[in-house]
Amino acid sequence: MEDLILKIDGMSCGHCVGQVTKALTQLDGVQVKTVKIGEALVAYDQREITPADIARALNEVGYAAQPAGRAA
Repeated sequence: MEDLILKIDGMSCGHCVGQVTKALTQLDGVQVKTVKIGEALVAYDQREITPADIARALNEVGYAAQPAGRAA
């Protein structure tokens, strides 16, 4: 599992945090570590999913997400 930081635009409240968390937990190969307004930290299995796929899933539910790099 690799850690990944996602920058997420369009989040403004606790409901948004919940929606992003829900979308991420539905992805195979992804474990949610933290979600806060504007950012998420996940662990993902690179054999099952790519950072671009993770960001695309959030874009599909209305949030502009992009991989921001691997967590240290």
